[in-house]
Amino acid sequence: MVESIEDIEIQLLLDAVYRHYHYDFRHYARASIKRRLLQARAQWGFESISDMQSAVLHDETILPQLLNFLTVQVSEMFRDPSYFRALREKVVPHLRTYPSLKVWVAGCSNGEELYSLSILFAEEGLADRTIFYATDINPSALRAAQAGVYPLDRIRLFTENHQLSGGHTSLSDHYTANYDLAVFDKTLRERTVFSDHSLVTDAAFGEMHLVSCRNVLIYFDNELQDRVVKLFSDSLVRGGFLGIGSKESLRFSAHADLFSDFVREEKIYRRKSR
Repeated sequence: MVESIEDIEIQLLLDAVYRHYHYDFRHYARASIKRRLLQARAQWGFESISDMQSAVLHDETILPQLLNFLTVQVSEMFRDPSYFRALREKVVPHLRTYPSLKVWVAGCSNGEELYSLSILFAEEGLADRTIFYATDINPSALRAAQAGVYPLDRIRLFTENHQLSGGHTSLSDHYTANYDLAVFDKTLRERTVFSDHSLVTDAAFGEMHLVSCRNVLIYFDNELQDRVVKLFSDSLVRGGFLGIGSKESLRFSAHADLFSDFVREEKIYRRKSR
């Protein structure tokens, strides 16, 4: 089957971004990447992907905008509340047995998942013994996560999700309303390390007790998914926990045997002790 010129252009653009800027999107799911690149091309008014490649290579100010197209920044606090309820009811009792805890929020986007976990751990009395690691490849997303500021009109959904997750407090206890913005309390991120980290090229984080990486694997091809699953296994302590997205699975991974199902319906796995 002959590749279309457009598909060839996309591959050349991804190669160029990797070689010049060291951002590696070459093993992201191609259909998703193509859709986003075509959106960028249309928004910027380029006639072809090749024209866009030239602009990206010769104007470094375009790269941050391209990253916003290529990385998913749409999330919500306590998204899929049953996942957080399962963490609260099934995983937290095991985490309580450790004197100190390390939690990695991989692909943290704008920080909604981080603050959800930080609030949950505070409610469960684990905040003082926990260090969170929030990572993403998109610098603007990391800045947004570190700021912890969200439009006030999103708070109603966040609050509903929090209640459904089994929250013990009022979400309003954790933020201050400022005109049309909600500013989350700085204490929620005092024990958080924000870091630029690529699941594609960077090494494992060591001795994690929980890795939460939800709705990220779905954007990777099979080869990259396998790499990341192995990376998570290498990052976790024996018996540590991995949570992934509701539409994701380890079932077909080459490294699925490194994990056992813990809460199957919520896609929470446990690293095997062997």
